[in-house]
Amino acid sequence: MGKRIISQRRGKGSFTYRAHSHRWLGELSNRKYDDSEKNSAVEGKVVDLLHSSGHSAPIMKVKYSNGETILMSAPHGIRVNDSIKSGSEAEPKLGNTLPLKKIPEGTDIYNIEGLPGDGGKFARTAGSAATVVSHTGEQTIVRLPSKKEKAFSSNCRATIGIIAGGGRLEKPLCKAGKSWHMRHARGKLYPQTSGVAMNAVDHPFGSGRGRHVGKSKIAPWGAPPGRNVGLIRARRTGRKRA
Repeated sequence: MGKRIISQRRGKGSFTYRAHSHRWLGELSNRKYDDSEKNSAVEGKVVDLLHSSGHSAPIMKVKYSNGETILMSAPHGIRVNDSIKSGSEAEPKLGNTLPLKKIPEGTDIYNIEGLPGDGGKFARTAGSAATVVSHTGEQTIVRLPSKKEKAFSSNCRATIGIIAGGGRLEKPLCKAGKSWHMRHARGKLYPQTSGVAMNAVDHPFGSGRGRHVGKSKIAPWGAPPGRNVGLIRARRTGRKRA
């Protein structure tokens, strides 16, 4: 008798496949988008640098003069007790958060908002940074870490600097146990066995002579959960004609 395949077990939502977010410090975000952000600037102080297993970069805890406390990704070079500002009147210096229209071209930035006030969606991983390319009317062109350029509203906010933790991927893991612990902290399964390496009772792609699927990778319409593997949402199907 076979066993439930990984996609079925993951769908059940047991502890093995959940992100252990109760161990994380909290959500990383900019200050709330209020009148102080739009018309002036609020000064804050870096009170602590923290580690969260759910994030690849160090986290800084910032306490602002109005009593508000938030968590942000720490830029490379920031220290405890450093003073930073957030708002349209903030200077474009390390750790400050301000609208893209106030940031000079060629400046390294991170945690860019997709829409004004959404807290930051782009360039958030350790060691990454985007670059302001140009300002055109109500939009700002930004070169993302992927080297692609994207247009943002000039009112979207971003933080000055490069996220700390660069070179994280250059350090070798050396042993499988280290990889297991790193992925386990985020609810990721390790190791993952290829479907074609399994027996036929354990996976739809299992068995056969050699490591090949032996059938179409596109799951048939109306397939049960145990068969819904492979290219579930294929971009196109059928023979490609000229």
